[in-house]
Amino acid sequence: MEVRWGLMQQECAPPLASLPQVAHTVHLSALGLPGYHLHAAYAGDWQLSPTEVFPTVVGDWDSSGSLNAQVLLLLAERLRAKAVFQTQQSKFLTWQFDGEYRGDDYTATLTLGNPDLIGESVILVAHFLQSLTRRLVLGGELVYHRRPGEEGAILTLAGKYSAVHWVATLNVGSGGAHASYYHRANEQVQVGVEFEANTRLQDTTFSFGYHLTLPQANMVFRGVVDSNWCVGAVLEKKMPPLPVTLALGAFLNHWRNRFHCGFSITVG
Repeated sequence: MEVRWGLMQQECAPPLASLPQVAHTVHLSALGLPGYHLHAAYAGDWQLSPTEVFPTVVGDWDSSGSLNAQVLLLLAERLRAKAVFQTQQSKFLTWQFDGEYRGDDYTATLTLGNPDLIGESVILVAHFLQSLTRRLVLGGELVYHRRPGEEGAILTLAGKYSAVHWVATLNVGSGGAHASYYHRANEQVQVGVEFEANTRLQDTTFSFGYHLTLPQANMVFRGVVDSNWCVGAVLEKKMPPLPVTLALGAFLNHWRNRFHCGFSITVG
């Protein structure tokens, strides 16, 4: 069960208002100890699009002392930077730095993950995407990793085609292949399929997901089923005029005979 309440930015405030947002989450589960999460976010006054506001700071801290935080900065009109930090209690797990340059019809990104000069280890990821037409995008990714006694690189080629009501993607590399197809039938029904083949693990997975919206009933139903006989579903119900959202979820793995279910109540 999840119970959430918080002090959020008022709806009447302008979207560029530099107000911190704070939320509290309490997790109660029969599978483990209860936990508490403190979520905090800050958005600056520089808004480039409805989904991009700079600078942005987001953090999540739990009762065990673990922290997840990220910072988004706009260094120039086309240049963006991001820093991500993750700790487990007092130990650093991840520190990552991203730089992204957006051209007129292309995007280039460079990511530096867990750099350690003393241990001589690093993960370097380079992305490049080029729009050939209004609907077709091609690109690639190069992942280089180095640590004592091990060094290697993986190259992946990617493509994406976007139509009016559907999107298809394909990634092919030395580690395997991944393909997906998403279709928006109407305002209420959305479906998608995904195929993934991993050559290293010698494993192939196929999954099907759907998203059903019932606006008259203030309900959203999402579900997924895959070739490993795993089935999951989530039902969300808004309860106006109260600012309350009730969610029910269940997950069933037939092969391992595992079943999990739960519910959450979100206020705010």
